[in-house]
Amino acid sequence: MHVAAEPTERYKVTEVLKDASAAGLSVCRTWAFSDGGDRALRISPGVYDERVFQGLDFVISEAKKYGVRLILSFVNQWNDFGGKAQYVQWARNAGAYISNDDDFYTHPLLKKYYKNHIEKVITRLNSITRVAYKDDPTIMAWELMNEPRDQADYSGKTVNAWVQEMASFVKSLDNKHLLEVGMEGFYGDSIPERKSVNPGYQVGTDYISNHLINEIDFATIHAYTDQWLSGQSDDAQFAWMERWITNHWQDARTILKKPLVLAEFGKSSRGQGSRDTFMSNVYRNVYNLAKEGGTMAGSLVWQLMAHGMENYDDGYCIVLGQNPSTTQIISDQAHVMSSLAQSFNQPH
Repeated sequence: MHVAAEPTERYKVTEVLKDASAAGLSVCRTWAFSDGGDRALRISPGVYDERVFQGLDFVISEAKKYGVRLILSFVNQWNDFGGKAQYVQWARNAGAYISNDDDFYTHPLLKKYYKNHIEKVITRLNSITRVAYKDDPTIMAWELMNEPRDQADYSGKTVNAWVQEMASFVKSLDNKHLLEVGMEGFYGDSIPERKSVNPGYQVGTDYISNHLINEIDFATIHAYTDQWLSGQSDDAQFAWMERWITNHWQDARTILKKPLVLAEFGKSSRGQGSRDTFMSNVYRNVYNLAKEGGTMAGSLVWQLMAHGMENYDDGYCIVLGQNPSTTQIISDQAHVMSSLAQSFNQPH
């Protein structure tokens, strides 16, 4: 959306979706938020930039053209494109007393700003396709928040109450689309012994209780071993990664009884070790679990870009046309996962 807000740059969005589709990728996760700052979608509470919204319209219409489904996220935990901190700034500007950014989950005004944004996005009539977002099958799922964290309550209970309230709100506006939280997968207090699976700390979420909420349709995890286990050897990171994915898969299968998506993983080109080796290992792990039945639904690598988007590169950027070996690994995984899905869909 941020790129497509500038009509002369829209060819970059087309390039990413076209190349991804050609490689066999079927789902793209991207932001339906940009709060304050450069090319903001929402300039201030209640004030939207129509030009930027038309950028998101374009993203959806292009995804449809190339047969790609979208997961669209409503807000960021982090300060990129605004995030919780921008909400807090707006509320303080309006005279509200906010003690810290984690009041996002409990303060009535912040919750109102958030619900208003959800409603604005879900009820949007696409200016290109003339289809309301809530009626558009190109959108596979909504995401409540990219990587929610809460330093004020490590147990996961505050975030849990927020997820319940907001998930119910989304479903009241749109019960056709799937909904997920946007979680990284950190365990909380509901099953204390599972906390040993975390990379040594909690972040105020609870993978189990947050995903048991009825209105949440599938579970997600993220994984950044180069950040979470920085300094450890590649082998140690691989071993940890396999344990992280497998534990969450077991819990999704036996406790949550919902599909699991590895919704973000990657390896920075600025760090040590081979990205291709890392991705191949993760993909093999995902495929082997997917073979066991319907729980492991897929994985989304962070992050695909087009030529000319270097200013967005956080070290994890992959341009399919520029990285032939990585492109081959991605494409091979897309095709084996697709074949697997088709084999499960055959009547036995």
